[in-house]
Amino acid sequence: MQDSVQNAKQAARGDAAAKDSPHAQPKLWTRDLVLIILVNLCVFTNHIMSLSTFPFYIQSLGGTEAVAGMCAAAFSLIAVVIRPFVGWWLDNGVRRAALVAGLLLMGLAPLGYILVPTLSVAIAFRMMHGVGLSFSNSTTATVASDVICRPRFAEGMGYFGMATALASAIAPALGLSLMEGLGFKALYAAAAIIAAVGLVLFSFIHAPKIDVPKKKLDLRTIINRDSLPATVTMLVFMFTFGALENFVAIFASENGLPSGSIYFLVMSAMLLLVRVTLGKLVDEKGEATFVYTCNGAMLVAFLLLAFVPNTVTYIISAMLAGYAFGGLEPSLQSMAVHTSTDQTRGSANSTFLCGYDIGYGLGGGVAGSLITGLGYSAMWSIVSLACVVSVLVYVLWARHSDTSFTKMLRERA
Repeated sequence: MQDSVQNAKQAARGDAAAKDSPHAQPKLWTRDLVLIILVNLCVFTNHIMSLSTFPFYIQSLGGTEAVAGMCAAAFSLIAVVIRPFVGWWLDNGVRRAALVAGLLLMGLAPLGYILVPTLSVAIAFRMMHGVGLSFSNSTTATVASDVICRPRFAEGMGYFGMATALASAIAPALGLSLMEGLGFKALYAAAAIIAAVGLVLFSFIHAPKIDVPKKKLDLRTIINRDSLPATVTMLVFMFTFGALENFVAIFASENGLPSGSIYFLVMSAMLLLVRVTLGKLVDEKGEATFVYTCNGAMLVAFLLLAFVPNTVTYIISAMLAGYAFGGLEPSLQSMAVHTSTDQTRGSANSTFLCGYDIGYGLGGGVAGSLITGLGYSAMWSIVSLACVVSVLVYVLWARHSDTSFTKMLRERA
């Protein structure tokens, strides 16, 4: 494992040297990259439009915020259980079948919400949705990793992550508008159609064929140790995002604040701006700047919601949250994946996304319980402490790892 990291580091240094040469930089934008970004947009639009409205759907079936939080935890739990096996499958060269399976499940789950509108069945279909997301976004991230040139890897992953930004802007507003104007049936039918569009777009992608030796299924092949430092840093941070995405819309509606769709729109506009303008910084400066400033921004965003919730602070909170997630997620995902090879890229992505799911699910579950027991103000305050812990994990462990861009840049200097 260590040898593979060192080999990849040497390759990355060679690529960096090429980048500094007078020759033109390698081409970043290709047809396949554009298409996989669009497929990822469909995946996250389907996911987020369901996510931001699901607490309302649970309430319509007689559930509480605590039940909605349990659903978020169940959704993430099943994703975590499935994702390592998806990574192993991807490391064995499978790409197309994995994404087809994921998109089919992401289309079928919303149809289940429509056809069997009862609380227990809705939770079961929500878990199916989690399986579909595990297959889908693990594969889209791995295909993107396949087609992005190494010298511009973090920049390319930042652009790939723009699909998340656009989905975060479009999906909550679209989902809430459909829910309020036409009802849950129209909302979830639209989610199913979007998954189908993603499936059609994927059929036009001609990603490189990955020919690798078959790997046995064991713990070493499903968990990528090299990606763990970035993964754990992201896992802790995601407590905040799990709380935010599941409950900020209901918090706004109960406190006379602008619609949750406004929060998500502002947050996503900021997220998109960060990824367009600052995507090259990780390649050039390392991930440390984003870890410190993004956690700081999310901490302030939560404290504003906790202690001074008014229209102005609500919008400022959305901007800070957009900067936080927009900068931290692609920089840490790039850190987790950039030293991987064809034989480990799938497990590196799936391990990182497991951390994403665990943090998100636990954040949603803990937030729901805190709201029920202590109220929203206490919840925002307590969950904000995850930002402090995330920085501590990075300072004490992740920044010293062999996969850290920051460490590699220091060694090169």
